[in-house]
Amino acid sequence: MDNSFIFTLFEGLDRKAPGSDTCTNRMFDILAPPPQAEILDIGCGAGSQALALARRCRNCHITAVDIHQPYLDALRKRADEEGTAERIVTVCTSMDDIPFAPEEFDVIWAEGSIFVIGFEKGLSYWKEFLKTGGSLALTEMVWFTDKPPEEIAAFMEEAYPVITTIAGCEQMIEKSGYDLVGSFSLPSEVWWREYYDPLRIRLTGMEKEYAENQDARTVIDMTWMEIEQFRKYSDYYGYQAFLLKKR
Repeated sequence: MDNSFIFTLFEGLDRKAPGSDTCTNRMFDILAPPPQAEILDIGCGAGSQALALARRCRNCHITAVDIHQPYLDALRKRADEEGTAERIVTVCTSMDDIPFAPEEFDVIWAEGSIFVIGFEKGLSYWKEFLKTGGSLALTEMVWFTDKPPEEIAAFMEEAYPVITTIAGCEQMIEKSGYDLVGSFSLPSEVWWREYYDPLRIRLTGMEKEYAENQDARTVIDMTWMEIEQFRKYSDYYGYQAFLLKKR
């Protein structure tokens, strides 16, 4: 299957994963980075969290990285409109081939993106770009239970087989040489208001347009199924924010 349609699906949407400005600000406040922090936002998408950080930290400098240039173009436009463009630089590159110097950043930010590279690999690889004592802020999908219902467990085996519990993530964090300084679950209403509700409108508009495109239909149908699974089972899984310090 051609996964390039996934980029098309999310073009025009402010968020490519669950999150909110409130959650971003809460993560920032837990970490309390320096006032003039150099922040690397990995897998930034259209940059909602980068813009929230620029508002929250008036003297921070943000380097926003994504592999899809149209997302970065959307971020540049939004930053220009908000008057924060001089503090946000965009770089089109892969998150597993980052073109920066070791220990260049005070903070690495990765909301809803580490799954692309893998949780443990992301922790290990990105660590080299953090200063000693620097911070890593990320969100990852986790089980809230050790015994999820059979239907959602089977769905995740297909959609995201590496999903683990909060405790499982914490073990990988410890192994990778970070201290966990804070953690919280994203409220389910954030998934709906900020992510799924706009995505449902987008899906409805695309169904007829891509009716004869089998790859596109596969992605659309899978996304509808994902939304329905969350509607039924959001008590059992969701996104967890992890706030870390490099040792």
